[in-house]
Amino acid sequence: MIAIVDYGMGNLRSVEKALAKVGADARIVSSARAIEDAEAVVLPGVGAFRDCVKNLDELKLREAIIKSIRSGKPFLGICLGLQVLFTESQEFGRCNGFDVFKGKVVRFPESNVLKVPHMGWNNIKIINKAPVLKDIPDGTSFYFVHSYYVVPEDSSIIATTTGYGIEYTSMVWKDNVFATQFHPEKSQAMGLKLLNSFREFVRKG
Repeated sequence: MIAIVDYGMGNLRSVEKALAKVGADARIVSSARAIEDAEAVVLPGVGAFRDCVKNLDELKLREAIIKSIRSGKPFLGICLGLQVLFTESQEFGRCNGFDVFKGKVVRFPESNVLKVPHMGWNNIKIINKAPVLKDIPDGTSFYFVHSYYVVPEDSSIIATTTGYGIEYTSMVWKDNVFATQFHPEKSQAMGLKLLNSFREFVRKG
């Protein structure tokens, strides 16, 4: 079973439906025990970093998620689920993340040309071909909604970048951990392809 973590923020039903569409046994959960029992974990999210971390801590889910990642279970973070993996965010003042990856979450620079939040379809440049990107060509478009982006200290974890005024990290991958700034559950056929590849990665163990 793939656990979709419910902490009061995120497109849970959209993620659940998308995973079901590709044949995954995915269930929305909100307990540490359910995360512990799952084969894999998906952490979706939209909204503010501080609220996300606060809710996860109040539900005592932070340690369960980190423990699951460190145990080697497949993990997929989506949007905020990517950002909270990093050391800290600058959103509404400094806020500590999970520190799974060293690095910061920063806001897009102010621009008279580009709107913030970055919202809509944009393409990815594949830097490191993660297993979940199987059969997804370089330049494929995915759906984004965000005002902040991650800046990893270790460039080797960068799987894709995307251009929006600057070239920023739009996906990371290391071992069992995959995390996207874009929303595969809202990205139609290619998003489903990515989720199906994640399901296959889970099945292979």
